[in-house]
Amino acid sequence: MILTDTHTHLYSEEFAEDRDAMMQRAFDAGVTRLFVPSIDSSYTQQMYDIENQYPENVFLMMGLHPTYVKENYLEELAHVERELASRKFVAVGEIGVDLYWDKTRLAEQQHAFKHQIQLAKKYGLAINIHCRDAFDEVFEVLESEKGENLYGIFHCFTGDFEHAQKAISYNMKLGIGGVATFKNGKIDQFLADIDLKHIVLETDSPYLSPVPHRGKRNESSYTLLVAEKLAAIYGKSVAEIAEITTQNSKEIYGI
Repeated sequence: MILTDTHTHLYSEEFAEDRDAMMQRAFDAGVTRLFVPSIDSSYTQQMYDIENQYPENVFLMMGLHPTYVKENYLEELAHVERELASRKFVAVGEIGVDLYWDKTRLAEQQHAFKHQIQLAKKYGLAINIHCRDAFDEVFEVLESEKGENLYGIFHCFTGDFEHAQKAISYNMKLGIGGVATFKNGKIDQFLADIDLKHIVLETDSPYLSPVPHRGKRNESSYTLLVAEKLAAIYGKSVAEIAEITTQNSKEIYGI
């Protein structure tokens, strides 16, 4: 059984003390494909170091996270462009709009989002979307860029059924993680109405740990807990969930 964590911040400082042990726990749980999003240039070298250590298991994205769109965001976008031109990545991400922390940079966030979508199209790559308190703003950009060459993953999907249908209409898979296990997560109430071909698994570790670890550090081995929850929702075995969602991830990331 092969499980795929389509979104995990392996370079996080929260793993500094036990990263190797954490990786081994993931492998032991069957999580052998781990996809790592970029946040900003300060983490790029650490991403490369982890990829070098686990070349058969770790695959990298490149992008500027919306909450890191600051005064220097044009310099950060230039870094993204240089890296994309210099080597292979599996996606441009994580990119999008986040209005939870800061509503004052909406224009800059949308500009960065749109620009990075265009970079993904240039290199024939998927995108990995971060959206928090910003569905309308994200969909506005996706609408302006829609087409066969726009595709990817709506990371950490927490919207309602209508949001899900709209995301899927833009060729997006839904990244389902720990929120699906929360009593107040709500997405478990309609997931069964969405075909599994639109679903991929993720942890967003070290964040959003699933039950029974909610509130504690998340890690990629917990992808198995998300798979178990989806198995219950869809009435399938964990092995079937693993197989279908891993195949879905291959369609998006091309690997």
